[in-house]
This record gives sequence, C-alpha cells and structure tokens, in this order.
Amino acid sequence: MTTINTSNLMAMRNAILQQNSALQKAAAAPAAPIGGVGAVNGATDSNFTASLRDALTSVNTQQTKAASITESYERGETNDIAAVMLQREQANVGFQATLQVRNKLLSAYKDIMSMPV
Repeated sequence: MTTINTSNLMAMRNAILQQNSALQKAAAAPAAPIGGVGAVNGATDSNFTASLRDALTSVNTQQTKAASITESYERGETNDIAAVMLQREQANVGFQATLQVRNKLLSAYKDIMSMPV
C-alpha cells in the first residue's frame, strides 16, 4: 500500500490546479470556425460551439469548486473529508470525460484529413 505524504499531496494539488488553468484558458478562448465550416452551416456550428463551450464551462466550474473546497479543508475551515473527496472525484471524472471527447474529436479530424479526395 502506498503511503501518502505531503509532497505527494502537493504534487496532486499542483496537477489539479494546472488542469484547472488549462480548462479556464480553453473556456475563455473564442471559438473560431475551422476552414470556413462555420460559413457553410452556421446554425449547426453555433449550436455545437455553444454546447462545447457550456460543457467546458461546467467542467471548469467543477474544477474551481474542487479547488476551493480542497483549500478550505487544508485551512481547517471544514472537516468533511468525504465532501472534499467527492467534489474532487466529480471534477476528475468531468475532466477525464472532456479529455476523452477531445481525443475522439482529434481522431475524427485526423481521419477526415487523411481521406483521399
């Protein structure tokens, strides 16, 4: 069984904060149409963009809440470790799901780009 020490906890915390900042940057970046696709099918593109932006915002909110409740626990303001771990796991699952969606979109893009014309 692995022992948990302060350096491991701080490394995990820093990893979570880095993931959170990456998601905040992704959510804040303006969505531009790729290759003029938005001009061809504007309604569908804006719906997809809005859905993707909403999903990223939701994941970002979960990450922010997890970071704040973790910091609250570290300061001793709360003693409910179960709530802290639950919030962190929810944020982690949301982030992993977002990562898998990104991977699938990237794979689909690569497949389309490698198709002969």
